[in-house]
Amino acid sequence: PVLGVLPYLHGLRLDAEDAIDRTSETKPAEALRVVVPALPHISNHTDFDALRAHPQVSLRYLAPGEAPPPADLVILPGSKNVRGDLDSLRASGWRDYLQRHLRYGGKLLGVCGGLQMLGKSISDPLGLESVPGNSEGFGLLDFTTELHAEKQLRNVQGRLALDNADISGYEIHAGISTGAALVLPLVHLDDGRSDGAISADGQIIGTYLHGLFEKPSACAALLRWAGVARPQAFDHASLREQSIDRLADTLEQHLDLPRVLALLGDI
Repeated sequence: PVLGVLPYLHGLRLDAEDAIDRTSETKPAEALRVVVPALPHISNHTDFDALRAHPQVSLRYLAPGEAPPPADLVILPGSKNVRGDLDSLRASGWRDYLQRHLRYGGKLLGVCGGLQMLGKSISDPLGLESVPGNSEGFGLLDFTTELHAEKQLRNVQGRLALDNADISGYEIHAGISTGAALVLPLVHLDDGRSDGAISADGQIIGTYLHGLFEKPSACAALLRWAGVARPQAFDHASLREQSIDRLADTLEQHLDLPRVLALLGDI
C-alpha cells in the first residue's frame, strides 16, 4: 500500500549530518565573501550553517584542489585528521594564498582543527588521528599543539573579546594548545577559562568552540570584525525550527499517519 507521496521542499534549513551542500545561493553583490575549504577529513561543518544562511554573507565551500578565489574572510574548519588536511592544503598552495589574503587585508578564522593549523606545529605522539609524528603549522600564530588521548568534551558559555558579545558552543577536541598567542584570547568562558587567540593586528582569530555563529549577538560581532558595517539581526535557531515545523506539517498533510503509526506499533 502507498503511505503517501512527499513533495520536494525547497529552502529547508536543516542540519546535514554527513554531506556538505555546495549549491550556490544568490546574495547581494556587496555580501561578505567567505570561503571554507571542504577538507578531506572536515568535521563539524554545520558550524557555518548560520553564517551561510545570513542574508549579508555569501559563503562558498571549496573542493580539495580547487583554487581559492579572493575573499573577505577565510575560515579553516575542524578536521578529523588535522595533520593530513594541513598537508592537503599546503599541497594545494594554501600557504601562499593565506599570506596573500592577509597581506591585502583579509580576515582569517580558524575553528578547532583550523585553529591548530594556524599555530607553529601540531604533534600527535600517540598516532591518534594518523601515524605518530609532528607537522609544521602555517605559523601565523605563536603557539603549538599536542594531541592527547583524553578528549575535551564540554558545553560552554562565555563572552567574545569582540564587542563583549554573548557566545555559547561546545568543545570536542584532543589537542592541547600552549604559547604566547593564547595570552590574547578570543573567548572568556564563564567557567573561568579562556579560549582561542586574536593576532596583534586583529586580522586572525581562532577558537576551539563549535557553534560560535549560532547566537545572534556573537554572529553580529564576528561579522563586524570581518568587515560588515551594520550586521542585520539574524536568528538561525528560529529559522531551523521553522524548517522543522514545515517538514512536520508536510508529513502530516501528505502521509497516511494513522497507518504509519499502526505499523510502528507492531514493531
